[in-house]
Amino acid sequence: MWARRELETLVLADNDLTSVSERLGELRALRMLDLGHNQLASLPDTLGQLAGLDFLYLHANQLAALPGLANLSRLRYLNVGDNALDGLPEWIGELVALRAGGNRIAALPASIGRLAALRELHLSGNPLGALPESIGGLGELRELHLRDTRLRTVPASIGRLARLRTLDLRGNPLVELPDAIAVLPVLDKLDLRWVTTLRDPAWLAALEARGCLVYR
Repeated sequence: MWARRELETLVLADNDLTSVSERLGELRALRMLDLGHNQLASLPDTLGQLAGLDFLYLHANQLAALPGLANLSRLRYLNVGDNALDGLPEWIGELVALRAGGNRIAALPASIGRLAALRELHLSGNPLGALPESIGGLGELRELHLRDTRLRTVPASIGRLARLRTLDLRGNPLVELPDAIAVLPVLDKLDLRWVTTLRDPAWLAALEARGCLVYR
């Protein structure tokens, strides 16, 4: 395999892998790497040499940490869902989509707000408890999935997400929502199912009247 250094796509999903060779870093032409649904507890640092990588699938493994991937400046899609991660690194860069649901992430780095190109953020099932104010910096965000993340409120900076269409807050112990949600210009789905601790905000009816689907 390693002789095929011009390889652009490599799918090793569903192979019960427990390790990956360090020589993976020799595949410098690789643009898509799928290592999902294996039994990987760690990854070689040479993964950071794949500077041309656009898509990286690492979901459904046993990863507690990620190697240094700061050199992957072209990376646009990262799926690290259903691992054992307890945090996200600072290098998450220019991603368009980040899937990190089903981990143990207790806090998001403030640097999350620098993901100016991010369009989808999936964090469901993590014990976040709160979101950083910097979440409002995700100006291109279309979908924000926060089901079962132990949120009691949402920062008012969410009102800066002018392109947000879907906000999933299911199953959280919410006690308050910021009025800023009411003025999100293109929001067309607000999911509040299984939220039993929140009194409906006064603006919710107006949001529905303008065409936003509110599930509760």
